[in-house]
Amino acid sequence: MQKAVAEKIILGIDPGTNILGYGLIEVRGKTPRLITMGVLELSKYKDHYLKLRKIFERVISLIDSYHPDELAIEAPFYGKNVQSMLKLGRAQGVAMAAALSRSLPIFEYAPLRIKQAITGRGNASKEQVALFLQQYLDMGEIPKHLDATDGLAAAVCHCFQKQNLVSSGGAKSWKEFIRNNPGRVK
Repeated sequence: MQKAVAEKIILGIDPGTNILGYGLIEVRGKTPRLITMGVLELSKYKDHYLKLRKIFERVISLIDSYHPDELAIEAPFYGKNVQSMLKLGRAQGVAMAAALSRSLPIFEYAPLRIKQAITGRGNASKEQVALFLQQYLDMGEIPKHLDATDGLAAAVCHCFQKQNLVSSGGAKSWKEFIRNNPGRVK
């Protein structure tokens, strides 16, 4: 008797108040496949609260259309402009609220972690991330807005993270992790 191959759909989001990027992948076994990716352009809206509403509506629409099993989202990073960071945090929060309203589990990743998972380098450029994903997922042309591939990268990063946890067996406790990984503890 042949065992059924697990299937999971992951929605990845790169939150933004001017452009929000998203990507959806389907994972069968260990192989991700691109479903779709795109952006929500918000710069045409001057009202910040209207932008937040549009983010909520688009994320709900993606969830209702594709029925993902999990959401992987890029965490806001601290920059020089505190106001920009606060707006980005609101965009992320609204996307997360949309996922929570549909009981979708959320996984948050730092930008550095996503880039490292995709390219092996935490300081990789958006273009390098896009080129890797183009080849890895055989996606054809790279989109005009790299925010789309950034959203896709969050989903692929989550896929890789889940595979690492499964393949390593995952520790059931800190004590077990330390016992299994003495070289990683300082």
